[in-house]
Amino acid sequence: MKYGFKLVCALGFVAAAGMSTSVADGHFDNAIKARKAVMTLYAWNLGQLGAMAKGEIEYNAEAAAIAAENIRILATMNNGAVWPQGSDSTALPGKTRAKVEAWTTYPESAEISKTLATAAIAMSEAAGTGLEGVRANIGAIGGACKECHTKFRESE
Repeated sequence: MKYGFKLVCALGFVAAAGMSTSVADGHFDNAIKARKAVMTLYAWNLGQLGAMAKGEIEYNAEAAAIAAENIRILATMNNGAVWPQGSDSTALPGKTRAKVEAWTTYPESAEISKTLATAAIAMSEAAGTGLEGVRANIGAIGGACKECHTKFRESE
């Protein structure tokens, strides 16, 4: 009788642990999906500005101002909810490329985020005023993106 009770308790514990992992993974899945969406929006808007800066598409003040404002909004909004601790490539291989160092060296990743926000604000103020404003500010945004990806994202 005692053995049966222990078995039932052990199975209950395993089931509960499995359910909590499933719930946690689901939470992480949503957070990862949301942060990938944010990165896609960065890429889309930065791509428009980059194409203008390179002369691949004609400069359009309204489109440049909108793209720059979108980047500013993304860079300055509170994204903490999409970066829960434990949602890294070590804990969840194959689900994300975010390195655990984004959390373990947090002050450094936060500084890069601030650098991006500052660059995005400057771009937002300049992008609609002329092509030179885009060209003068695109490098700072790209540099912040590259620094973060180099330090805190696994290669493909």
